[in-house]
Formats: sequence, C-alpha cells, structure tokens
Amino acid sequence: MRILSIGVDEELSRSIATGLKVIVDDSYDIDDSSNFLRFRNYDLILLDYDLEYNKTKKFITKISKSLKVPLLVLSIVNDKDTEISFLKAGADDFIKEPFETDLICARVEAKLRRTIDNRIKIGKLTIDIGEEKTSYKDKEIEIKGKPFDILVYLAEHKNQVISKDRLLNAIWEEPEFITPNVVETSINAIRQKLDKNLGIKCIETIRRRGYKFCYSEKDAS
Repeated sequence: MRILSIGVDEELSRSIATGLKVIVDDSYDIDDSSNFLRFRNYDLILLDYDLEYNKTKKFITKISKSLKVPLLVLSIVNDKDTEISFLKAGADDFIKEPFETDLICARVEAKLRRTIDNRIKIGKLTIDIGEEKTSYKDKEIEIKGKPFDILVYLAEHKNQVISKDRLLNAIWEEPEFITPNVVETSINAIRQKLDKNLGIKCIETIRRRGYKFCYSEKDAS
C-alpha cells in the first residue's frame, strides 16, 4: 500500500512506513503533491496543515470528490471552526498537536483497514493480506514478495484492466527505476502457482492495456 504525506515531518513519515509496512512518498506541500498525484495511485493521504486555509480547504474538497481516498489532516492549531470546516470539506480525520507517533499510526492503520478488507475470498480461494498467504481448498499456495502484492492489487480490482504502469506505481517504492518486464515476470510467477491449483486462467492479459483478474464465483463453484 502507498501513502502520500504532504508537509509531514520526515521522521514521522518514516515511522509510519516502518510501523505499518507501507510505502510513504513525501511531498513538500500541496503544490508539490500534484506531481505525485498525477503519476501515482494512493491508498491514503496525510496532510500537515500549514495555515494556508483557503488552499487547504480547496485541496481537501478536490481530493474527496475526485480520488475518494482517506485524507487525514495534522494541525498545529487547535481551532474548532477550522476542524469542522475541513471535515465538512471531506477530510476523514483532524489530528491536533501534540503529534504522538503511535496514535497517528493507529489512526492511519484504522483508515487503511476500512479502505480494503484484510482478506479476499472467492469461493475456496483465500488471499490473506495481513499474513501474506494464499490458499485454495485449505491448501497453501506459495506466492510471496512482489508477485503476492500484484495478486492482491489485481484481486482488489477484480474485472478491471490494470496497466503495467499502474501496477508499478502502486507497488514499487521507486517505479521510475523499474522496467515493465518485472511486472511480466511476476505475473508469470502467479500464473504458474494459481492456474495449476485452480485449473483455470485467473489473470487475463489484455493486449496493449494490461491485466485483469478474472477468477470469479462462477469459476469457483
């Protein structure tokens, strides 16, 4: 999973990345964040309010309408009117100083947990995200590392065509340094493990567009 932190203290960002085992991209401010949002997909946004009220409120409104991802605001000011305004604009949480790392991590984790289910079940196929385990008919299938991350992402977006670039941006910390061939290799690794056990093709290649997780309840029956 990937989080965008905007204006957040780097030490706090590193603590979140380490504690929750997620990728955190650091941007300096709202203006700088546009470059990240243009090329990458995020599961959550953590924004440090820098007292630019109008710009911040406009940004929150835009994110809530266009991206629909959880947005948490950190604020150095204890101002009830600002908190209410930002929450009405679309922020999911408003956290005031003092910023306690364990509390912020807990709130971020709670929002991420609500964003996706921790387990994906399709018939007798189970993908346990927290335990990084895949099983079919109670038999564990050995899929680890980046292939597992890709499997989860495709299964979460079942029946959607996902491009190689989108997979790179969602899963790799520095996707600009990774070649698309790495995605192909991971897809092949998934197919070798799943297709044999499920007896059906579970990931379809859509020519010139990407991949689609196509294993369904009908296939599972």
